[in-house]
Amino acid sequence: MASLRCIRELSRRATTVLSISQTRLISSIRGLELSGTHAAPIQNRSLTTDYFPWYSRSQGRQFASKSNGTDESSDGEDDDEEEEDSAEMEVEREYSPAEKVEAAAEIGYKVMGPLKTSERLFKPYEPVFAVVQIGSHQFKVSNGDSIFTEKLKFCDINDKLTLTKVLLLGSSSQTIIGRPILPEATVHAVVEEHALDEKVLIFKKKRRKNYRRTTGHRQELTKLRITDIQGIEKPEPKIVHKPSKAADTEQPEAELVG
Repeated sequence: MASLRCIRELSRRATTVLSISQTRLISSIRGLELSGTHAAPIQNRSLTTDYFPWYSRSQGRQFASKSNGTDESSDGEDDDEEEEDSAEMEVEREYSPAEKVEAAAEIGYKVMGPLKTSERLFKPYEPVFAVVQIGSHQFKVSNGDSIFTEKLKFCDINDKLTLTKVLLLGSSSQTIIGRPILPEATVHAVVEEHALDEKVLIFKKKRRKNYRRTTGHRQELTKLRITDIQGIEKPEPKIVHKPSKAADTEQPEAELVG
C-alpha cells in the first residue's frame, strides 16, 4: 500500500511539472510568432512528440498505473462494502414461519409450542432407548436423560420439541433400525436452558516472525430433557411384591411333642 501511494504521488508531481514546462514553451513560441519572427507553426501534439519523445511513454505508463491503482482501490472498497452489506443482511435477516419450520426440519427437530404448567410430561424410567440425530451429532437417549446440543435457533426455554431424525430404537425384546431414518418414530424433549460451553484457548505462533495471537471461544449450547420415546412396543414393568417386615419378624410356634 505504501509503495502504491508513493508511485501515485510521484506520477502526480511529474504530470504537474511537465504540464507547466509545456505551457511555458508554448507561450514562448506563440510570442515569437506574434513578434514577426519566421518560426514554423508548431502544434501541441507535435511539440510533445518531437521535443519530448519520452513524455508520451511516461504519460501512458502513469495513466495506466494510476487507473490500475484506482481500479484496485475501488475494487477493494467495493469488496469491503459488499462484506459489510452481507454482514448486515445476516444480522438483520428475519425468517418467515415457513422458513423456520424448514430450517428446523433440516437440523432434526420440530417446535410444538411452550410447555404449560398443567402438563405432566415427565414419566418414570422405561427400559427403551433411541439413537437420534441433531445437526451433525448423534445421541443415545432414554426418557429422563439430558443432552447438550449446539444452540437450536428457533426455540426458547420451556418449549416442547419433537426430534424427528430417529435412527434406531431398542428395548429388551426388539430392535428397530432405520434406513436411515424411522419415519414413524418420534422422541419428545423439552428445552431446559441455553448455555455456554467451557472456554477453548486458541494460540497461534509463527517462528522468527514475532507473531503470537491468543484468542478464546465458547460454544453456544442448548440443554434438552428427553420426556418420551414413541414408535416401539414398551415392555410392561414387572411388579415385585416385597414381603412385609411384620411377616419377617413373626416366628413359627414350637410344636409340643407328647
